[in-house]
Amino acid sequence: MVLDRMGVDFERELKRLLGGDLQALVKMKKTCSALECLGYGVMERYPFMVIRGAGSFGVDLVALRGELSFPIEVKSSIHPKIYLSQPRLKEQLDQFLIDCRRSNTFPVYAYRYKGVRGDPWRVFTLPVEGLRYFSRVLNARIPHLKPTHGGNYVMTWEEGMPLSDFLLEIKNIMNEVEKR
Repeated sequence: MVLDRMGVDFERELKRLLGGDLQALVKMKKTCSALECLGYGVMERYPFMVIRGAGSFGVDLVALRGELSFPIEVKSSIHPKIYLSQPRLKEQLDQFLIDCRRSNTFPVYAYRYKGVRGDPWRVFTLPVEGLRYFSRVLNARIPHLKPTHGGNYVMTWEEGMPLSDFLLEIKNIMNEVEKR
């Protein structure tokens, strides 16, 4: 029960961060480097509309802004690796990928490593063919979940893209498109 509660708390934290909530951003920036603070600062000016998903088998969050939208599955751990090998997690991942392909978007896995200083969030994705515009560029730049020898996926926190870098990447891509 405690683990479920912490997961919900981190979903809410990410929702507030992506939504540009000033209190959440100030709190996050307290232990971040100057570059990480710059990334989170993007949300003050360019926040997402973030919707929490209902139910336990759907996506946790959906982030929307202009032509860019993506579903987010939030995971957290006190360990540097999360193995997505339990049958329920594998089924969830497979369905997540099917839904993303059908809707021409890409999945985002946000991993919150508990107890770390600096940016505790890392993002991952899975490759999706046929994406267009922002989605195609971001899907290519975000680290992909890696399969194990047994065919399961693993998230290794240090191999993910810091959320602050992801936010800067979104801003840079949008600036490139606006210049055209």
